[in-house]
Amino acid sequence: MSTAMAPLLFAVLVLPFAAPAAVTMARRNCSSYCGYPSNPPPPYPFGVGPSCSMPGFNLTCDADNGTYLLLGSPTMKVSFYSNEFNHNLRTSISYFVEMIAGVRDYSLHWEAPARPFVISGSSDMSLFVVGCGVKASLFIGNSAVEVGSCFAVCAEARILEKVLAGTCSGLGCCLIDIQVNLRAFTLNISRISDSARSEGVHAFISGDKNRLFSPIEALRSILPVPVPDEYEYSTVNPVLDWSIPYQPNCKRAMQNKGSYACVSKGSECHDSPIGGYLCYCQRGEGNAYVDGGCDNPPGYESIRPRTDCPTSCANVSTPFPFGTELGCFAKPHMYLKCNPTSYLPVLQLTDRTIISDISIDDGIFHVHETSKEPDDFPDSSDPALYALSEQRGVVTWAIDSMTCKNAKLDKSDYRCFTVHSDCIDVTEDRTTKHVGYRCKCSSGFEGNPYVQDGCRDVDECLQPDKYVCNGICQNNVGNYACIKCPRGTNFDVVTRKCKPSSAILGVTIGLSSGGGILFLAAVVAILTRRWKRGVQKRLRRRHYRKNRGILLEQLISSDKSASDGTKIFSLEELQKATNNFDHARVVGRGGHGTVYKGILTDQRVVAIKKSTLAVISEIDQFINEVSILSQINHRNVVKLHGCCLESEVPLLVYEFVSNGTLYDLLHRELNGGLSPLPWEERLRIATEIAGALTYLHSAASVSILHRDVKCMNVLLTDSYTVKVSDFGASRLIPNDQTHLVTAVQGTFGYLDPEYYHTGQLNEKSDVYSFGVILVELLTRRKPIIQNEQGEKQNLSNYFLWAMRERHPLEEMVDAQILEEASEEGVLCMARLAEECLSLTRGERPTMKDVEMRLQLLTGRRVAPRAGRDEAARPRCEAAGDGGRGSVAPAIGQHGSRQFSQEQEFMSSQRVPR
Repeated sequence: MSTAMAPLLFAVLVLPFAAPAAVTMARRNCSSYCGYPSNPPPPYPFGVGPSCSMPGFNLTCDADNGTYLLLGSPTMKVSFYSNEFNHNLRTSISYFVEMIAGVRDYSLHWEAPARPFVISGSSDMSLFVVGCGVKASLFIGNSAVEVGSCFAVCAEARILEKVLAGTCSGLGCCLIDIQVNLRAFTLNISRISDSARSEGVHAFISGDKNRLFSPIEALRSILPVPVPDEYEYSTVNPVLDWSIPYQPNCKRAMQNKGSYACVSKGSECHDSPIGGYLCYCQRGEGNAYVDGGCDNPPGYESIRPRTDCPTSCANVSTPFPFGTELGCFAKPHMYLKCNPTSYLPVLQLTDRTIISDISIDDGIFHVHETSKEPDDFPDSSDPALYALSEQRGVVTWAIDSMTCKNAKLDKSDYRCFTVHSDCIDVTEDRTTKHVGYRCKCSSGFEGNPYVQDGCRDVDECLQPDKYVCNGICQNNVGNYACIKCPRGTNFDVVTRKCKPSSAILGVTIGLSSGGGILFLAAVVAILTRRWKRGVQKRLRRRHYRKNRGILLEQLISSDKSASDGTKIFSLEELQKATNNFDHARVVGRGGHGTVYKGILTDQRVVAIKKSTLAVISEIDQFINEVSILSQINHRNVVKLHGCCLESEVPLLVYEFVSNGTLYDLLHRELNGGLSPLPWEERLRIATEIAGALTYLHSAASVSILHRDVKCMNVLLTDSYTVKVSDFGASRLIPNDQTHLVTAVQGTFGYLDPEYYHTGQLNEKSDVYSFGVILVELLTRRKPIIQNEQGEKQNLSNYFLWAMRERHPLEEMVDAQILEEASEEGVLCMARLAEECLSLTRGERPTMKDVEMRLQLLTGRRVAPRAGRDEAARPRCEAAGDGGRGSVAPAIGQHGSRQFSQEQEFMSSQRVPR
């Protein structure tokens, strides 16, 4: 099917969703059977009678002509698989067309019995046409969108009598595979010449492609194997899939609890592939559409576990509140599945998530995901209170969603009920969003706080390596005491008590010995302290050499401008500035390390960047960033103060920028909404970023390619002045070279497609990334978006497609810009972004040209917006081209249509290398 027909096909298949209907109806005096009491009753939302079913699911019982269930108007016979609950049913769709002499064309039409039902394109159904000398064409509904067509031809009867029966292959029978969802279809049957003709044509839908057809019987209009009775339990009959169609998906459905169909406790909602949503029971069999329909046996939740609960699965411990059997777990989301496979038993959270360790004290467990699907775990809509930790493969869990303050008010369900236990609020590491609460034994106690009397006192005296005592250790409840023997007594090792001395001589000897021991201990302590200092000095020198300190000294000393403002700090200075790298001083985590806020001895507030990994590649990037930043002196580039190489991981000291990043300003919500950002501020920010990149490309002593230009690397001061940062991936390029060949490095959404495919880096790669920032400033959308098909797509690709299709500005740019800026200014900035995002580097402007055009746009007086009925004729002056006319230029031959993120880079393979 052509791409031009795809929007029409989508419009036909996806019906508009009307206002929610009442789905929780009273079901009183409803018949539980049809015909005979032994017949299985139709599962709700189906029912016999309007008051016993949801709208669209009403059945009628035809007990006079047999025990048949009829659906829709005109009615259609349907059947269910069994008493078990399914989201599809079987019926019969068949026709016989009598071929009248002189009539060439015939048309048949079918519609689903009600709005919830559809012939699914994934159910492997086919339309069979049995006859001779006809062409069959299948269309969606009453439209001209064709699903497929086929020809059924025959030879003379004397020839066909010798042909054995076979599957439907075009001789006396042809078929059309149904690969799209059909709520209605039209079948056109036409005679064709030069073929033997039958007097009638059979057409029916079936899932049995292996059934046999005899060509001679087709010529005589005989269907040798009749369409089976619709109550036959087989794959021959067509299958109708169904869903709850009153809302497009689960998210929308759950917003209106009055019409939400998943009413049973223990039910969960899933989006349906045919539109709408479906309800399932989380555990066991049952009907999620009926209140109490899901099987939730006693012990579904437990304050106290059973005495015979399994405590492990294979070699993985399963402590309460987790459990693998009913009555053994505290909450539904604490239920784990012990899967005894034929090779090795595994403990599973979901079908694709395996747990390898559970910690009650830390409130975490370790997971191994066997699938890379993003929706497997964690699910934001899942009531299970889990959150991914900063450490890969570690999941933080909570026992309940309430805060500790509110949980303590409900004593009946408060889980920290054991003595000597504390309640701890659980938050996500990255967003600090509240998840719930968990329990922990109080200080000085250990055990399981979720079990009655589960927290036991820790005998610190039995752990001298952990709890140091320079005297008699006395264990107390929750702590311990260290007692020294008074003068004139000695410590008895056997009784662990102080006893008086037996003689004065013993006292004298003891005092002398004690004095000598004290003196020796003092000498040993002094020598040990000096030895440790020496070890620390040698270790710091070793780190200094490993971290290329000598190389950095040579780089700084060789550049006078760099040596004047760049200092190599000692580790002791930076430890004092950050309170020994306190976690409370962390202000951010970048692509190459963690950033701490520090205060130097001269009261300067600085940002101290600590690399995450002490490996050669990271150290090379660190030295690269120091050498680059030491040569830069620009108001819009973060200023380097110095570095430290005496730690295991190198440290970088630069000016502190207090107001977050441009990404936070554009995309982070505060108080339920985004902060207002005036048009003039967006122009100024864009101009300052362009100025900084222009300086790096052409004004610095050596051309510098940033190679990772993105909103997260644009810092903002309190006055929203731009500071370009994070030069760990940057490269220096000699003036006599046009490009560098490097390993591809950058961030998806900002990465230059030509650089991605060729590995050739030049200044135009930064221009492309800057173009993405311009589009973010215009649209206030993230660089990776999701299109209507649910696929991930680059914002730049969508923007180029929208510009090519001449979409109105109101559909592309931020609503605040439309209220403040002129149409001419917005369109000029959009065209500039379009040029920067060109797939061929030769068509992109330089950063100097970009900066000049932004400065002209900033200095231009804002004109009033043109009326809706007036044709706006903006003029965008470009440096050196005299303006690009008043009509938006079409995308060039390398322009992009609206593809997914994976297809985007494939499309750029046409770019000349």
